[in-house]
Formats: sequence, structure tokens, C-alpha cells
Amino acid sequence: MHTEFEIIPAIDLIGGKCVRLTQGDFSSAKEYSANPLEVALRFQDAGLRRLHMVDLDGARMGAVAHLNILEAIATHTDLVIDYGGGISSLETLQSVFNAGARYVSIGSMAVRRPDVMEKWIQNVGAERFFLGADVVHGFLAIGGWKEVSEVHIQEFISHWTSKSIHYFFSTDVGRDGMLSGPSIELYKTLLSNHPGIRLVASGGVRSVRDLETLKALGCSGAIIGKALYEGHLSLKDLKRFLA
Repeated sequence: MHTEFEIIPAIDLIGGKCVRLTQGDFSSAKEYSANPLEVALRFQDAGLRRLHMVDLDGARMGAVAHLNILEAIATHTDLVIDYGGGISSLETLQSVFNAGARYVSIGSMAVRRPDVMEKWIQNVGAERFFLGADVVHGFLAIGGWKEVSEVHIQEFISHWTSKSIHYFFSTDVGRDGMLSGPSIELYKTLLSNHPGIRLVASGGVRSVRDLETLKALGCSGAIIGKALYEGHLSLKDLKRFLA
């Protein structure tokens, strides 16, 4: 059982730049930096060890778009990177690992094509996957959150833990980018129903208190985006969570 609480900053990419969306809406994209490597180096200098990279262009087009940025960050930092967005074939999956990602974060494919996911697990091992479960009223949102599936999050986690995947992150879509606080009740329910999973909270984090609450709840970490970019949380604030 992992007791470590990971602080995982996010770099979301559109057109090679770091942006943040609000509730997954592309028209809300706000640019924060034209140099993702510089941003990643700043995270590393602050003592952070993880990075969540989201290829928003890839997610929208269904084909990975920013392998060059992944490679640059993997080459010039020691950050443990998970990368997602647009991964739809074993070949693409391998190219993401070859470019330097430790994990791939998969969302829609695990809902739409569980048969393909199972083949991928056989090929690269369940421990390389960081599964995203983005929810709207308990059901999984897929395809860049444009579509709400009929798959319930409880059923989704049960299915994939039975296939040896235990590393998940979950976003309550209604809270993403809203700085309205994380979805505590959702995480509490998931952790009590699925003991043994490593659950990373995502969306809504806005303060050190939120992080302390998530840690006390038993979450394995938190993905932080807008709060960091907008200055609600400073890199210095995060020091207390770094072992």
C-alpha cells in the first residue's frame, strides 16, 4: 500500500504551449507559457518529482501531437512523467514510452475499447498505466469530456483492478479549473469501495488545506494545474508534502 502523497503538477499542451482549460472547454483555453520545458524545470527545481502531461491536441485529433515536447522534458529533467491524449494504438503507446514517459494516462480508450486496453496490458504490463476516470454525476466523461458514457465509475474501477491496474486519477468534471475545492465525497466513496487502489485527486484543488484533506483521506496524490499557474498555491507551499 502506497502511503506516499504525490504532488503532480500538470502541463496541458495546445499548439506546443502550456494552457489550462475550464471544465474541458477548448474555447476557454488560457495560455500560461510558450516554453513547457522551462515550466517543467521550474517544477523540478522546487523539488517536485512527478509530471502529468496532457496532449490536448492529441486528445482532440485522436493522434499524439507533442512527442517532441515529452522527449525534451524527459531528456532534460528527472521528472517521472505520465503522458496522455491521443494514444489509440500499441505503436503510439510504445512511442510515448520511447520518448521517455514512465506511465501512460488513458481515459476514453479504457471505456470505449476495453479489449484493446487488455491487449496493451499484456504487451507492456499493468503497472505502466495511470487510468483517468473523469466523471459527470458518477458516469465517465470521454472524448475530451464531450460525451458522457453509460459506464459508472465504480464499475470502471472494479473492472480494471480485476485486470491488475491499481493506479487511477479521477476528476469531477464540474469542478475542473473552477478552483472550487476537490470532490471529497467522490474520493471518499471510491477509496472505501476499492481499498488498495492508488487514487490521485484531480480538479478543483486550490489550497494547502485541500491537499492536507486529500492526504488525510487516503488519496495517493493530487494533480494540480490552475491553482499553481494562477498563484493560489506556490511551489514553496508544496514543500511540506515532499518527503
